[in-house]
Formats: sequence, C-alpha cells, structure tokens
Amino acid sequence: MNMPSSLPIVRLMPKADARAIRFGFPWVYSNDLVTDRRTKAIEAGAIAELQDAERQPLGLVAFNPDSRIIARMLDRDTSAVIDKAWIATRLKKALDHRERIFAEPFYRLVHAEADGFPGVVIDRFGDTVVMQPNAAWADRLVPEFTAALQEVVGIKTVIMNGSGRARGLEGLPEEMKVVAGDAPAAPIPVPMNGAIYMADVMGGQKTGLFYDQRPNHAFNAGLCKGAKVLDVFSHVGGFSLAALAGGAESALAVDGSAPALALAEQGAEAMGVSSKFATRKGDAFDVLAALAEEGETFDVVVCDPPAFAPSKQSLEAGLRAYERVARLAAPLVREGGYLALCSCSHAADLSKFRNASARGIGRAGRSAQIIHTGYAGADHPMMPQLAESGYLKSVFFRL
Repeated sequence: MNMPSSLPIVRLMPKADARAIRFGFPWVYSNDLVTDRRTKAIEAGAIAELQDAERQPLGLVAFNPDSRIIARMLDRDTSAVIDKAWIATRLKKALDHRERIFAEPFYRLVHAEADGFPGVVIDRFGDTVVMQPNAAWADRLVPEFTAALQEVVGIKTVIMNGSGRARGLEGLPEEMKVVAGDAPAAPIPVPMNGAIYMADVMGGQKTGLFYDQRPNHAFNAGLCKGAKVLDVFSHVGGFSLAALAGGAESALAVDGSAPALALAEQGAEAMGVSSKFATRKGDAFDVLAALAEEGETFDVVVCDPPAFAPSKQSLEAGLRAYERVARLAAPLVREGGYLALCSCSHAADLSKFRNASARGIGRAGRSAQIIHTGYAGADHPMMPQLAESGYLKSVFFRL
C-alpha cells in the first residue's frame, strides 16, 4: 500500500481558501498552489497529497502542472490507493444509481466530478461504453478503468474517445481507439422515450449520442400530439424523433451535419415513421431565415444549439447568438404554439440565457409565457459545490 509519505506533496498558498476544499470544492487553480521547481517537476497525471498552508493534509489529488486546474480532488483519505480496486468501488456506486432509474442499459454511467471521477465521462450503450478521459490522471489509468468496467459492469467493448477542448486544456493529445473488444460494425440502436436513436460511437459527436436531454425530449414530446414540429440543431434527431414517438403529425430536423441527419433518418426508419419525418441540411441561422421567407409555421419549434458560450471570455458573444436564435425561431411558431430553447454553455447561467432568449422573442414581436424549465437527466448528476456540472438548461415558452 502507498504510504502518504511516498507521494509528492503539494501545498496551498496562504491566501488560498482551504475551507472551500474541505467543504467539497473539487479543484485547485494554479494561482492558489505553491509552484516551485519541485512541484513543476511532478509529472502530469501523478497522484499527490494536498496540504493546506499549515501543512495539514486535505486529501489526494490528481496533479497536472500544465493545466489551469492544477489539482483535482480524488479522495479525502490520504492513505487511499488510486488503482483498479478504487475505480471499481466508485464505479459500482455510479452503476447502482443508473440501474435504479433506467430499465435498459443506455445512459451516462459516469458524469465526471459528480460521480467522483474528475474529468472522466463514460456513456453506456448496452455492453459497449465510450470513455472520455479528459484529465491527465485518467488518461494514465485507462487500462485500470477498462478492467474495472469489464469486472463491475460486464462491459465487452471499451472505446476511448480522446477528442475535444477539455483534453487540449490538459495538454493531452487527440486520439480515438478501441481499448477492449471490437468496434461496432454499425451504429448502435438506442431506445429512449419511445424513440430509437442511432449512436455512431466511433465517428459521431462526443460519445455518439447526447443522453442529457432525455427528460426535455420527453416533456417536449408531451406538447407534440398531432403537431407539426421543427427541430433545429437536431444532431441525430433528438427532439424530433421523440416528438414523433409522442404522436406528432410531422417533424423536420435541421442540422449542418449530413452524417448526423443520415443517422436521424435511420432512426425514423427503425421506428416506422419515415413518412412523417424530413431533414434539411444547412446552417441553422440560414435555414431559420429561409423557412420564414417560405411562410412556414410550426406548432412546436425546438432549438438545441452547441455551446455558444463555452467560457467566460465568449459569454457576451454567446448570449447574442442565443438571442439571435430566439429572434429567428419565434416567427415560425404558430399563435398558441411552443418554442423550446436550450443551452449547454455553463458560462451562461439560467438567468442570463433566459433573458437573452426572452429578448430575442420580444425583438421578433412576439409575447410569451414560460411554461417549463428543464435540466439534464438524473444520469448527469450535479455536484453541489461545482456550478459547472449543471451546464444544461431548456426553457419552454408558449407564444
């Protein structure tokens, strides 16, 4: 067993707020840590003991001198050993929660800090998982994660998706590989809210499917019986296929990605609703403007764009983009119809996003009621001390 003394020690600056760490905040920023030659020599991804300025232990952290988040809390117990058994114990807790709330094995299995695995995302597709190790410590422990997933969850295929902005911030390379089992030969059909989605786990966005919107797809589907529906930034048909499963008369999915729309069409075919489903490829803003020129209107319009404000620096530009989406979408909603607007930008909190959306609706000359606010599903738990873990919001308006 590793004794604490065998691990490198890193220490908070006297000005740093050690209480926040003691009360559960999981990150230490580089300007809050004493960084001398010794600490800078610690390898990215190494496990270290974190101490406060008075040399009192705070716990074990994953250390990365190349990241602004220089240390991520792993365990309050400094005698813990971060190995396969440690991963398996936490994985079991994460699995117990998902198995309680979902009848079928299709969900986010690990949601980073909130599940005790900082920087790690794992989505499950039956006996296949896609793992995103977005922090250096997890990147080093991919074999241990793989073994624990096979042992605890009974997973056959483990795909490592090492792409995205978060890995770049950690100084990690982009790579995609199958670390156990065989890559699926075709997209995996995923049943959700009565719909069937096609997840391309090897070539799709992120892990191949967005599970976070599941409860919002369901709420929206409840508005769609007999409705004509427009789903903008549709990806593989998230809102539109659920709407058809909920009894929509027709649905049009709009996205800039031809492969994503092809997967949406395959999903519609698998559901037997191809005759009610259409797609339109193009820039979402251009298509919204074109639909207005064509005089098109819909009973329900949903816009679920990518993160327009992924950081504080991009917040103002992001809010203007959300306002523009609302302004272009509102004229397409029939009197008494519904407009659902979504944001997955953690930098834009609910109040700022809602206000930007309401401004856009007002600029389009429409008045609105807010009827519902939705968040990510229960397989995307939020860490109370970390606002960033509650990134998704969907605001439903009746116009």
